[in-house]
Amino acid sequence: MTTSPQTDIGIIVIGRNEGERLIRCLEALTGAGRKIVYVDSGSNDGSLDAAQARGAETIALDMSIPFTAARARNEGVARLKEIADPAYIQFIDGDCEMDPNWLTTASTFLDTHPDAAVACGRLRERFPDATLYNWLCDQEWNGPTGQVKACGGIAMIRSNAFVTIGGFNAQMIAGEEPELCVRLRAAGWDIWRLPDEMALHDAAMTRFGQWWRRARRGGFTYAEGAAMHGHPPERHKVGALRSALLWGAGVPMLTLLGLLISPLSLVLLLLWPLQVIRLARKGMGWTRASFLVIAKLPEALGAIQYFIARLRGQRTGLIEYKSGAST
Repeated sequence: MTTSPQTDIGIIVIGRNEGERLIRCLEALTGAGRKIVYVDSGSNDGSLDAAQARGAETIALDMSIPFTAARARNEGVARLKEIADPAYIQFIDGDCEMDPNWLTTASTFLDTHPDAAVACGRLRERFPDATLYNWLCDQEWNGPTGQVKACGGIAMIRSNAFVTIGGFNAQMIAGEEPELCVRLRAAGWDIWRLPDEMALHDAAMTRFGQWWRRARRGGFTYAEGAAMHGHPPERHKVGALRSALLWGAGVPMLTLLGLLISPLSLVLLLLWPLQVIRLARKGMGWTRASFLVIAKLPEALGAIQYFIARLRGQRTGLIEYKSGAST
């Protein structure tokens, strides 16, 4: 099978108030006749004008409708389909910069692997040494390569596969990419993570509170994912949800209840450092192992937030960790 020309790749960029990061993102993508659609979610920094000046089709989302990145991406694809019919769609956030070789690498891989619906690669943090939280993100994104269960928000997807299964679930405030991959795999498609460089991401996390909110959002997605696809054989996010609730809610609650009987129950809290030791000895390092265990607390809170909202029949708004940004 011949290599797909880069004109057969459509690009969807989403963002809000990304400033220079958006300009850097778009300038790395322009050229070779690729159709670029930029979907803006309420920027007031001239992002729409900057995107138009760089040849992108633009969409200003109706912000009276609750925003999700999934809805933004879906609307971007709808506009892309009006102006082109590319074989592949590359999704990227406005705070990222695509590696110059990635589009060719990913499209060539999809050309030669007809059972693959998604190709993603190595996403790196642009400033991993700037803060501990940026470094943690970079470590998190360094996942195993080969055939995997899910991708993140930066990935190339086969257009016909994406459209056939109905695109992203626009109601999800996060975790829409793994949920999409569940449906793709159920339809017989494969998901691949390649060892190649894909993009740089500017997490811009400088405070513990940002990291905490991001972890809480993760717990929310575990609960929602398990509610949607937690049944066998998929068991989507069931293990992650169980871990969050066990370590982030179960151990603290059991300790508090035990204190009603004896102060010796405080010994239960030693389970946390023991878990850190176990993870560190698996090769994660002490810092990452410590934060993985601490993250169970906000993850449990996020999961509980989902359950409460579901019982009340309420829709939960975004859990954002970036000030002013939508990605």
